[in-house]
Amino acid sequence: MLGLLSYRCGVSSRRLPYFDENTEPLPARIATGLHKIGLAMKQQAWQQANDEGLSPTQGQILAVLVADGPLTGSELSAKLGVTLPTISDSVRVLAEKGLVTKSRDPRHPRASLLTPTKKGAALGTRARSWPEFIATAIEGLAPEEQRAFFSGVMKMLRTLQEQGLVPLHGMCLSCTHFRTNVRSGPSPHHCALVDAPLASDQLRLECPEHELALPAARNELWEQLLRPS
Repeated sequence: MLGLLSYRCGVSSRRLPYFDENTEPLPARIATGLHKIGLAMKQQAWQQANDEGLSPTQGQILAVLVADGPLTGSELSAKLGVTLPTISDSVRVLAEKGLVTKSRDPRHPRASLLTPTKKGAALGTRARSWPEFIATAIEGLAPEEQRAFFSGVMKMLRTLQEQGLVPLHGMCLSCTHFRTNVRSGPSPHHCALVDAPLASDQLRLECPEHELALPAARNELWEQLLRPS
């Protein structure tokens, strides 16, 4: 019996280091997980778009126009991180389908404002709900896990934005109205636009009132956010 116990202990002690030596670093495994989630979102977007007779880009355009109001092609390109030629091709198809209309932009005489029609707005509203299956999965996390996950996602997005891989628009951390760590307590941040305090888990990733801060100001906001309070 003692020999069997010693054997089992020996096997256990030999197996433990295996995973220390044969496990990918945690950032790599998180990246793999996010990749799998991204594939699920892409598949869902294609399925939902096909059901509506749209492409995913066309659905995204309608969703943004519903959320933000009339925009130019250049503004859509900046918000979606899609090239202007791709936006132009999608808008042409949307216009042919009677889902958007074009009007003169009073701010830029050579540009056109894109506005969804009644039918286009209805499709855009439905397109905004396409990622809801991910939100449902996140609801299964404990509140503290949700807050930690949100903080991590926000910081990852900020890094990707500064690398030019994600559009800069929308986030508090890149907004000229955002003030970080200006007070103690549960709501240390402040939005100067509405003159209201913000908690860390209330920061926005997609705000229609967002105004892009200059690069130096964005860096200062980031440094202040990371600075111990």
